[in-house]
Amino acid sequence: MISQQRFTVATSRGRGTYEITAEVQTIARAAGLTTGLVHVFVHHTSASLILCENADPAVRRDLETFMARLIPDGAAWFEHNDEGPDDMPAHVRTVLTQSNLTLPLTEGRCALGTWQGIYLWEHRRSPHRRQITVTVQGA
Repeated sequence: MISQQRFTVATSRGRGTYEITAEVQTIARAAGLTTGLVHVFVHHTSASLILCENADPAVRRDLETFMARLIPDGAAWFEHNDEGPDDMPAHVRTVLTQSNLTLPLTEGRCALGTWQGIYLWEHRRSPHRRQITVTVQGA
Protein backbone atom coordinates (compact mmCIF):
# COMPACT_ATOMS: atom_id res chain seq x y z
CA MET A 1 0.00 0.00 0.00
CA ILE A 2 1.11 3.56 -0.70
CA SER A 3 -0.04 6.80 0.93
CA GLN A 4 1.02 10.32 0.00
CA GLN A 5 0.45 13.75 1.53
CA ARG A 6 1.82 17.22 0.94
CA PHE A 7 2.32 20.02 3.45
CA THR A 8 3.75 23.54 3.46
CA VAL A 9 6.50 24.97 5.62
CA ALA A 10 6.61 28.75 6.03
CA THR A 11 10.25 29.74 6.47
CA SER A 12 9.36 32.91 8.34
CA ARG A 13 12.91 33.67 9.53
CA GLY A 14 14.39 33.09 6.08
CA ARG A 15 17.71 31.23 5.97
CA GLY A 16 18.05 28.51 8.58
CA THR A 17 16.63 25.17 9.68
CA TYR A 18 12.99 24.35 10.43
CA GLU A 19 12.18 21.10 12.19
CA ILE A 20 9.53 19.04 10.40
CA THR A 21 9.87 15.78 12.36
CA ALA A 22 6.41 16.01 13.95
CA GLU A 23 4.66 16.65 10.63
CA VAL A 24 6.44 13.73 8.95
CA GLN A 25 5.71 11.40 11.89
CA THR A 26 2.02 12.41 11.82
CA ILE A 27 1.77 11.56 8.12
CA ALA A 28 3.63 8.28 8.66
CA ARG A 29 1.23 7.23 11.46
CA ALA A 30 -1.85 8.31 9.46
CA ALA A 31 -0.87 5.97 6.61
CA GLY A 32 -1.90 3.05 8.84
CA LEU A 33 1.09 0.92 7.84
CA THR A 34 3.40 -0.96 10.17
CA THR A 35 6.61 -1.60 8.22
CA GLY A 36 8.03 0.06 5.12
CA LEU A 37 9.66 3.27 3.94
CA VAL A 38 8.91 6.97 4.35
CA HIS A 39 10.15 9.19 1.54
CA VAL A 40 10.30 12.96 2.12
CA PHE A 41 10.81 15.33 -0.85
CA VAL A 42 11.15 19.12 -1.04
CA HIS A 43 9.83 20.72 -4.26
CA HIS A 44 12.40 23.53 -4.51
CA THR A 45 15.93 24.22 -5.78
CA SER A 46 16.93 26.63 -3.01
CA ALA A 47 15.97 24.60 0.08
CA SER A 48 16.96 21.11 1.18
CA LEU A 49 16.27 18.38 3.69
CA ILE A 50 18.64 17.13 6.37
CA LEU A 51 18.57 14.46 9.03
CA CYS A 52 20.42 16.15 11.87
CA GLU A 53 21.14 16.21 15.59
CA ASN A 54 18.07 17.65 17.32
CA ALA A 55 19.28 18.18 20.90
CA ASP A 56 21.71 21.09 20.50
CA PRO A 57 20.75 23.93 18.11
CA ALA A 58 24.46 24.89 17.96
CA VAL A 59 24.94 21.95 15.55
CA ARG A 60 22.63 23.55 12.99
CA ARG A 61 24.14 27.01 13.56
CA ASP A 62 27.59 25.51 12.95
CA LEU A 63 26.34 23.95 9.70
CA GLU A 64 25.11 27.37 8.60
CA THR A 65 28.46 28.94 9.49
CA PHE A 66 30.27 26.25 7.50
CA MET A 67 28.05 26.77 4.44
CA ALA A 68 28.44 30.56 4.64
CA ARG A 69 32.23 30.19 4.51
CA LEU A 70 32.14 27.54 1.79
CA ILE A 71 29.54 29.26 -0.41
CA PRO A 72 29.42 33.01 0.35
CA ASP A 73 26.55 35.18 -0.82
CA GLY A 74 27.47 37.55 -3.63
CA ALA A 75 30.67 35.71 -4.59
CA ALA A 76 32.12 37.25 -7.76
CA TRP A 77 32.59 33.84 -9.41
CA PHE A 78 28.81 33.24 -9.65
CA GLU A 79 27.15 34.37 -12.88
CA HIS A 80 23.56 33.51 -11.90
CA ASN A 81 22.13 36.17 -9.57
CA ASP A 82 18.65 36.82 -11.02
CA GLU A 83 17.07 37.01 -7.56
CA GLY A 84 19.91 38.61 -5.63
CA PRO A 85 23.28 37.74 -4.10
CA ASP A 86 21.93 34.66 -2.26
CA ASP A 87 20.37 33.15 -5.43
CA MET A 88 23.19 30.97 -6.77
CA PRO A 89 24.62 30.16 -3.32
CA ALA A 90 21.16 28.78 -2.39
CA HIS A 91 21.21 26.50 -5.44
CA VAL A 92 24.73 25.27 -4.67
CA ARG A 93 23.77 24.56 -1.04
CA THR A 94 20.83 22.48 -2.25
CA VAL A 95 22.97 20.49 -4.67
CA LEU A 96 25.51 19.77 -1.91
CA THR A 97 22.85 18.61 0.54
CA GLN A 98 19.66 16.68 -0.30
CA SER A 99 16.24 17.29 -1.76
CA ASN A 100 14.90 14.00 -0.41
CA LEU A 101 15.27 11.59 2.50
CA THR A 102 14.21 7.95 2.80
CA LEU A 103 13.60 6.66 6.31
CA PRO A 104 12.56 3.25 7.67
CA LEU A 105 8.97 2.86 8.85
CA THR A 106 8.93 0.64 11.94
CA GLU A 107 5.84 -0.02 14.06
CA GLY A 108 3.99 2.72 12.20
CA ARG A 109 6.49 5.55 12.63
CA CYS A 110 9.81 6.77 11.27
CA ALA A 111 12.54 4.81 13.02
CA LEU A 112 14.77 7.74 13.97
CA GLY A 113 17.75 7.60 16.30
CA THR A 114 17.53 9.17 19.75
CA TRP A 115 19.08 12.49 18.68
CA GLN A 116 17.85 12.63 15.07
CA GLY A 117 15.41 15.18 13.70
CA ILE A 118 14.14 15.92 10.19
CA TYR A 119 14.73 19.50 9.05
CA LEU A 120 13.93 21.69 6.09
CA TRP A 121 16.99 23.86 5.48
CA GLU A 122 16.03 27.18 3.88
CA HIS A 123 18.95 28.55 1.88
CA ARG A 124 17.44 31.90 0.87
CA ARG A 125 17.58 34.95 3.15
CA SER A 126 13.93 35.83 2.53
CA PRO A 127 10.95 33.88 3.90
CA HIS A 128 9.33 31.40 1.52
CA ARG A 129 6.56 28.81 1.54
CA ARG A 130 8.13 25.42 0.85
CA GLN A 131 6.19 22.39 -0.34
CA ILE A 132 7.06 18.96 1.09
CA THR A 133 5.65 15.64 -0.16
CA VAL A 134 5.74 12.59 2.11
CA THR A 135 5.18 9.17 0.55
CA VAL A 136 4.70 6.17 2.83
CA GLN A 137 4.84 2.67 1.40
CA GLY A 138 4.77 -0.70 3.07
CA ALA A 139 2.49 -3.17 4.78
